[in-house]
Amino acid sequence: MSATTVTPAAAPTIKVDADPRIGLRGHLRHTGALIRRNLLWIKQDPESMFDAVLMPVVFTLLFVYVFGGSIGQALGGGQDAYVQYVIPGMVAMMSMNIAQGVGTGFNEDFHKGIMDRFRSLPIGRASVLIAKVSVELLRLLVASTVLMIVALLVGFDINGHWGGLLAAVGLSALFGSAVMWIFLVLGVTMKNAQSVQAMGFLVMMPLQFGSSIFAPTGSMPGWLQNFTEYNPMSGLADAARGLMLGGNHPVGHGLWVTLAWTAGLTAVMAPIAIRKFTKQS
Repeated sequence: MSATTVTPAAAPTIKVDADPRIGLRGHLRHTGALIRRNLLWIKQDPESMFDAVLMPVVFTLLFVYVFGGSIGQALGGGQDAYVQYVIPGMVAMMSMNIAQGVGTGFNEDFHKGIMDRFRSLPIGRASVLIAKVSVELLRLLVASTVLMIVALLVGFDINGHWGGLLAAVGLSALFGSAVMWIFLVLGVTMKNAQSVQAMGFLVMMPLQFGSSIFAPTGSMPGWLQNFTEYNPMSGLADAARGLMLGGNHPVGHGLWVTLAWTAGLTAVMAPIAIRKFTKQS
């Protein structure tokens, strides 16, 4: 009797679905786990918080003591008047500065191989991005807290508008979350973190200095005043002043400009960021 040769069946190839259809509960669970992972990373690398802690201190002291005297005189009250003017503007500025960090960190994660690990796990791709945004919002709250401590030390008078202060910080965080989607797109598409920083600098500088954050816009050229009127940073800074100071600082126009930009940026950039990240990973 001849022996029968039995060819073993090829082992089945197991392929992990990179982005399966996951329900809301699954996305929330994955997002929570990734937020915890990012927070543990910050705990192991506390230097990553230096920008959130030191930047409010440096900018507050720089603008108050270097420009406060001259601009304060133009405001009719000296340095004290400038402190009241610039601190709400800096609450707005924190949203843009902290948002840049999410792009550089995200880009570095790709080069360190962290995204290769995520690629092998059956998790929703949106959870990775939402976790990044959530942790950056926590860093923004830390930066805003440090800013207000320094502001009180240099003479800022809240005048009992604590509810308005919380509302201003919340509005800054809301707008910051929208800006973060822009930097997430840059983090996916740019070749390295230095490129993300350079592009972020080109975006931030015109928006921050061509606004009402640091100085009133009345003395600016007409064309620049037209730009500042619908600049989201001007809208956010003006709304923050109205919320934190009250009185002659209207909230309405700045609030609606900020909310319109927030909704528009989130609606456009969030799907682009998720799509590019899914394709990249």
